[in-house]
Amino acid sequence: MPVTTCIFDAYGTLFDVAAAARAAAREPDRARLAACWQALAEDWRIKQLSYSWLRAVSGDHADFWTVTQDALDWALERHGLDGDAALRDRLLALYRELEAYPEVPAMLRALKDRGLTTAILSNGAPGMLADAVASAGIGDVLDDCLSVESVGIFKPARAVYDLVGHRFGTAPDQVLFVSSNGWDAAAAAAYGFTALWVNRKGEPLDRLPGRPAHILPDLSGVPALELF
Repeated sequence: MPVTTCIFDAYGTLFDVAAAARAAAREPDRARLAACWQALAEDWRIKQLSYSWLRAVSGDHADFWTVTQDALDWALERHGLDGDAALRDRLLALYRELEAYPEVPAMLRALKDRGLTTAILSNGAPGMLADAVASAGIGDVLDDCLSVESVGIFKPARAVYDLVGHRFGTAPDQVLFVSSNGWDAAAAAAYGFTALWVNRKGEPLDRLPGRPAHILPDLSGVPALELF
């Protein structure tokens, strides 16, 4: 069956998760952050994902905003910045308004112009996602924004990928699932979606049961895929 529905992960795929730390580091009186913002952003992201997986395995769910704050607290302490409450508040505020990657608006518009359904499927809490979508100005080219909060477990649980069929009435092979997280693309492929991995860093494939059908360096080539 032809692909009718394009589903996107949010953080790291549509939205640049390093943007908050990068923007804060450019502000006045942020010399200590400027010296380590890249490492802090990476540590923040790694812990954010790790905490989501651990909570999924243990059954101790908390929404992604809580996980994001916990991960930031760990990263700030690691870099000796845990005593700076103003910096913490600023980083969290910026995270609510993450930048979209430059190619995102035109890519989504091109898909909509071809009559495709487009949506987000994310670990993000609904409020987080609403803020990011509004900040990026892409709400008019998305048909929905699906959050794991409706099932109470994080990706890569199959119940999360089930949300797509429940919402749009699609079979898995009608869905192109796009993620910059290799493990997410692998899980989506194992689920039965046509998976596309946005491999922005040129990393090796994850050694997991599913393998993405497509790999691109960014999102600009999505509308040109011979799937629609």
